Amino acid sequence: MTERGAERNEAIDWLRGVVMIVMALDHARMFLGTPVDLTTAPTALYFTRWITHYCAPVFVLLAGMAAWLHGRRLGSTAALAGYLVTRGLWLVLLEVTVVRFVWTFALGPSTLFLQVIWAIGAAMVGLAALVWLPRGAIAVVAVVLVAGHNLLDVVHADALGSLRWLWLLLHEPGPLAPFDGARWFVAYPLLPWLGVMASGYAMGAWAQEPRDVRRRRFLALGLALTAGFVVLRALNLYGDPQPWVLRESPLRTVLGFLDCEKYPPSLLFVAMTIGPALCLLAWMDRPLGPSARPVVVFGRVPLFYYVLHLLLLHLMAVVVAWPGDGAAALSRSFGNQPLGLPLPAVYACWGGALVLLYPACRWFAGVKRRSTSPLMSYL
Repeated sequence: MTERGAERNEAIDWLRGVVMIVMALDHARMFLGTPVDLTTAPTALYFTRWITHYCAPVFVLLAGMAAWLHGRRLGSTAALAGYLVTRGLWLVLLEVTVVRFVWTFALGPSTLFLQVIWAIGAAMVGLAALVWLPRGAIAVVAVVLVAGHNLLDVVHADALGSLRWLWLLLHEPGPLAPFDGARWFVAYPLLPWLGVMASGYAMGAWAQEPRDVRRRRFLALGLALTAGFVVLRALNLYGDPQPWVLRESPLRTVLGFLDCEKYPPSLLFVAMTIGPALCLLAWMDRPLGPSARPVVVFGRVPLFYYVLHLLLLHLMAVVVAWPGDGAAALSRSFGNQPLGLPLPAVYACWGGALVLLYPACRWFAGVKRRSTSPLMSYL
């Protein structure tokens, strides 16, 4: 869903590739390493987890930007809205089937985790309704959702009776039990992620401006968001449900300052991640050298990479656990039961996984580039 041909802005692919590479580090830790409590984690483990906070918001933002670019190729708002609905529903279906399986190696609907692929798919369906509005109006909706949804933190699903399920899907993460024996969990409520995707769509036109123009715009917005995060976070007035406090050392105070709420993403979490990402996008918007090409390859096949990297990391965890656990390793290696490997081993497994993933991703990127089938945009 990004530009093709001579006008393609490869910095978008590069940035997407970067966050996907970093995402694999978090999932390697989840399968092979140790759980993380950011309030007490050692510094190295803290930043191993914290840096991965950039992945979901940047990925969703770029999905919105790519939606705008794809709409320019489709040629009509109706065609774009139809595409967003069908692809969004397709992603939701993948989340509860294929993605669920590679996470858990389990079949059946009893255990589901509605995570980032669900959020992207559901946000695409929501964006299909917004694309009929002027781009400026979409930008207003995006700002209201991202900046205003923390006002809803006082509303709790358990107080809403029969509408509890709806509030969990929209704003408050938590468990669902749609039928006896079901264990569903909403990790990525929709409203703030729709706001992030709509933000990307609203700024999508910038990606096809002349390079010097778009670099200035992305850099200015990125710096403004980053500065806004620092000021608003320092004042402890609004934007995150957990205010920072002075802690036992300057380092722990800084770590607490950076520890913003991801589930759902607070205003400050979005500003902290999207701001620097836009600055990086502006910096990398130039002819890319050979060293950047592998990253671009990953960024051009995001869904293929996502499914394949989860499968590979899960299999690596099974192989590591099998000598001690036997067949039980198939369930023990799920992310909620990590194997407890030391951090250097987790990094080594992450690097090995990237090396193994690259040839397959390069092959599939070539398939997509050569194909003229519109179905390829769903993959």
